Amino acid sequence: MFEVSYDGKLGSAALKQVFPKVMEDLLNQDERVVYLDADLMNSIGMGGFDKTYPGRAVDMGVQEANMVGVAAGMSAEGKIPYIHSFAPFVSRRVYDQVFLSVAYAGNNVRIIGSDPGVTAAYNGGTHMPFEDVALYRAIPGAVIFDICDAVQLEQALRMTKDRYGLTYIRTPRKQMKTVYGENSRFEIGKGCVLADGEDAVIIASGIMTAEALEASRRLKDIGISAAVIDPVTIKPLDEPLIISYAGKTKAVVTAENANVNGGLGDAVASVLSVNEPVILRKVGIQDEFGEVGTEEYLRERYRLTPEEIVKQVMEAVGKKRERV
Repeated sequence: MFEVSYDGKLGSAALKQVFPKVMEDLLNQDERVVYLDADLMNSIGMGGFDKTYPGRAVDMGVQEANMVGVAAGMSAEGKIPYIHSFAPFVSRRVYDQVFLSVAYAGNNVRIIGSDPGVTAAYNGGTHMPFEDVALYRAIPGAVIFDICDAVQLEQALRMTKDRYGLTYIRTPRKQMKTVYGENSRFEIGKGCVLADGEDAVIIASGIMTAEALEASRRLKDIGISAAVIDPVTIKPLDEPLIISYAGKTKAVVTAENANVNGGLGDAVASVLSVNEPVILRKVGIQDEFGEVGTEEYLRERYRLTPEEIVKQVMEAVGKKRERV
């Protein structure tokens, strides 16, 4: 059950303010919950938790690979670990440890990667993971969330506490445009139709969800009816929903703050190629490295904008009409 609350405005709280409130609740509710961080507790609002919850909230220092190993060991002893660092450092830097010690070994760890893609902004290309979605998609059994607003972050943290296995939650730390009402609830593998439409469907995740809703509004003004779907989880995808809307519209555009190679765009393409081959366009990082800049500049630089979504939808719809 969910409600759309998009108005194009930023939410009242930064996600790094929402995160510690939820973690405090989880730590108080269940003594099995533990939290590990790699020298970034203050950056995600968790400063002081190591003193309030000694032995259960631990700053591991700048040693992300060791943090993953410790989390796997705690899982093996019945704990419920949540671990955090910037997204590149809990994806490409620790990939072998995540693959073997968590997934292959059958352990139970929730990994939070903050500031994915262009939200890393001034931290630049070294801290700007465009490839993290592709990496986690390749791990059997992994669940991937790409967070679009504060409501979705809170629910992802809460709903995965009792899910056993590897979960990757990629989330910005700053304020986000509000997409969902406060009472919204989500399911793993179940997408949300945020706007209905007949001419095309935009499948968007993370920071691109609000951009897709804005694009849908602009398209309506020029006579194109575009549905918007938030997949909620990139893995597993809601395949029946995607197939249904692809069959209905015959024109699909994906939008993501990640490399389209191996990301949401490729995940959707894999589903459509064997079930409902239709015209597909991908908005996202086009096989490039990151760079330093404001988030606003980087969104323009990599064309992560409503204007680009509108352009790709118009091209897809035009191509579809040529085939009729």
